Amino acid sequence: MKRIDLDDLPPKLAQVLTAVEAGEELLLVQNGAVAGRLVGMAAPPPEPEPEQSSDERAAEIFEQFRSAMEDEF
Repeated sequence: MKRIDLDDLPPKLAQVLTAVEAGEELLLVQNGAVAGRLVGMAAPPPEPEPEQSSDERAAEIFEQFRSAMEDEF
């Protein structure tokens, strides 16, 4: 499967690509001829994150904060 990072594209193009609805087709045209065709699909549902205890989550957040502070100073 090929992959395109939308952050690497011009904003207008990224907006057109993300606006394609499920089942809607998008034609790629070059020099007046059809160069490709994309069909929109529904985004897969996000995978649920594994449950963490509140103590584990708090420790993780604190560690991220500490790391950020060390990087800053």
